[in-house]
Amino acid sequence: MYQRKKEKPNRYWSKDAKLKLVKEHLEEKIPSTKICQRENISNGMFFNWVKKYLECGESGLENARKPGNPLCKYLHKKELTEIEKLEYENMKLRIENERLKKGYIVEGDGQIVMFNISKDKNMK
Repeated sequence: MYQRKKEKPNRYWSKDAKLKLVKEHLEEKIPSTKICQRENISNGMFFNWVKKYLECGESGLENARKPGNPLCKYLHKKELTEIEKLEYENMKLRIENERLKKGYIVEGDGQIVMFNISKDKNMK
């Protein structure tokens, strides 16, 4: 069975790079298999790019932004203002509230998190 050799895991493809390859396929009529082999990408990923381009145009090829950790901006500061302390505490409480809604049990300072597997809704 043929296995593709990966260059790097999770390569980043910019919008311009995707657009160049998609236009190469659609306008210059270069087969997708040749493009995929040359660039070492999967056919499925390439066809998703083509599909998004045909549906939404260039904006469909933009990379989605990931939300990241909302507490990160507070953790790297040595001194927090009073408002930043309140925002930090508020954010921690919101996260804890969401965890409790999903059935997680948080103990102590939040380092120990367990999932509540009981069937009784009142036990959460």
